Amino acid sequence: QVQLVESGGGLVQAGGSLRLSCAASGRTFSSYTMGWFRQAPGKEREFVATISGSGIVTSHSDSVKGRFTISRDNAKRTVYLQMNSLKFEDTAVYFCALAPNYFGEISNMYTYWGQGTQVTVSS
Repeated sequence: QVQLVESGGGLVQAGGSLRLSCAASGRTFSSYTMGWFRQAPGKEREFVATISGSGIVTSHSDSVKGRFTISRDNAKRTVYLQMNSLKFEDTAVYFCALAPNYFGEISNMYTYWGQGTQVTVSS
């Protein structure tokens, strides 16, 4: 069984930065794709970024490209999301997820999910 625990969310002013962390346990971490998704009130969950098991390959959604960066430290079994130049529309609950046999943006392909961490950006 995999457990994913996010941290690092909070309240920040527009233009500010936050770094989210997601710690994994219970499974070989370095073999699997990790992703970040977010869900704003009244909206569908949307893809934010994903990273391959090795950390070499990454992909970011167009809405965050150039502002957010996904990374991972396999020795620490942790994936990060560095968020810079935050905008009001980035306000959402952010989830990390693990995909055993997939790399991409489709949330249904991610098998394990964390509980989420709230990010609120004030305008």
